[in-house]
Amino acid sequence: MLSITNVTEFNEEVLKSDKPALVDFWAPWCGPCKMVAPEVEAIAKNFEGRAVVAKVNVDEQQDLASHYNVMSIPTLVVFKAGSEVGRITGYRPQKDIADILEKAL
Repeated sequence: MLSITNVTEFNEEVLKSDKPALVDFWAPWCGPCKMVAPEVEAIAKNFEGRAVVAKVNVDEQQDLASHYNVMSIPTLVVFKAGSEVGRITGYRPQKDIADILEKAL
């Protein structure tokens, strides 16, 4: 089953994860976010068991988005062992997203 976490406990679900985490900072009104959503879903399927794939709605978690300097959406951030190790802003195809996540494995 496809598993994308809607983050509620960022520290526990992302920063303390024993696996790398790809976090999609997005909003429901964002056109490019809707375009990248199927790419993120494919990544979640392809990396299942090897990485955490999570979504953060910036409208609901503005402080978190601000803390990570998310200035435009979609922004995809890869975390490993509690630190940011990669970032993509804007729409990118699945291969580009997989490449930055693969580097964190």
